[in-house]
Amino acid sequence: MKPLYLLAASALALTAAACGPKVPAARAALECPAKEGDLTRTSAAGDGRTCTYVTADGAEVTLQLVNVQGNVDATLAGVEKTLLVARAPLAAGAAGSEAAPAADATAKAAEKANREAREDTKAAGVTLSADENGLDVKTESGEVTRVELPGVHIVANDAEDTAKVQIGPLSIDAGGEGAKVRIRRDVRLRGEAFSREKRGVRATFIYTGDELPDGYRFVGYEAAGPKRGPITIAVVKARLEGETGDEIYPDVKKLVRKNGGV
Repeated sequence: MKPLYLLAASALALTAAACGPKVPAARAALECPAKEGDLTRTSAAGDGRTCTYVTADGAEVTLQLVNVQGNVDATLAGVEKTLLVARAPLAAGAAGSEAAPAADATAKAAEKANREAREDTKAAGVTLSADENGLDVKTESGEVTRVELPGVHIVANDAEDTAKVQIGPLSIDAGGEGAKVRIRRDVRLRGEAFSREKRGVRATFIYTGDELPDGYRFVGYEAAGPKRGPITIAVVKARLEGETGDEIYPDVKKLVRKNGGV
């Protein structure tokens, strides 16, 4: 009977191994459908690592498979730097350009966060010490208001018309006519729903303002994939306002998450 015990033990071991988390194979090429919602594909590289899309309103999306350099955060910081390094005053006449389709809802949200951060915490002369809930609200000379709560940090400067908001993975840095929005979180990869370790990442970056070249009013990216790489990044740029502007990002996210495997 000993062979039967050995066979049963081997089968049990194989079953346990099959149930354990497996590292998904790294993606070698992108899936670039001809259409994704309001996005229409305009080109696809032969190596399968880049494809481009446009919307009817002229927003441009470049989907790309990017190797991780150093670590995923450093790689994303490099993409953000590339998007912002070319900032320059708009040429004459371009300053009147409308906000980008994808930026419309986001810009309004950033402006609202800016305004509410300054207005709702504007209580000149009020100082509350930290209590058991971690509350810490201060005003400094009636111009700078700070709100500190567990997981919530707000600094609003009335004199400079700026606000910095940090709520969990979301951060907003708003001032004047411009705003930067960042979201970054660790996530589980597809097929690892029960894994303790979150081996994937999802990130969003948005910049809207009047200091971008070539008449752009909005640039940003949506990224997802395994932290070890390669990660899927969709770079979005737009100039014109359109009614479907608030619909572009859901389409971009579908493309990125499909390819990023998160």
